[in-house]
Amino acid sequence: MPLNDLMAAVSTRVLAAADRDSALRAAASLLACREAGADSIFRSLCDRENVGSTAIGHGIAIPHGRSPTLQHPRGAFLRLLQPIDFGGAEPVDLVFAMAVPEHYTHQHLMLLSELAEIFSDADVRDALRAANDGSALKQILDHPQRIRPS
Repeated sequence: MPLNDLMAAVSTRVLAAADRDSALRAAASLLACREAGADSIFRSLCDRENVGSTAIGHGIAIPHGRSPTLQHPRGAFLRLLQPIDFGGAEPVDLVFAMAVPEHYTHQHLMLLSELAEIFSDADVRDALRAANDGSALKQILDHPQRIRPS
């Protein structure tokens, strides 16, 4: 699945999260579907975080997990009202969570790479931080190439 397809189906939300687990629970709830419940996705995200933080710098984390029951990758983006400790060098306020089918290996890494590239753009990060609601976040994620400095 190309990144464009994942972004087209991503769920977004602005919320307050007290800590990493509450952010991961919120993400798991957005990622949940008939094929994979929120509890199993939450456990998968936590299992990955226990291996090492998915914080990538600039206040961004890309938690990700695998599910044997998913047929297609699912994405969720959270803009946190207050930065939280995600186990990296700095607090995180932008979280893109992803759950992928168990058999995704190369595709999983490609999606992570493309997401990291998008979030490396300071203008995109600034626009996401300025977004007031999930709809505005979704518009930015759907068209990050349209973000230009003011």
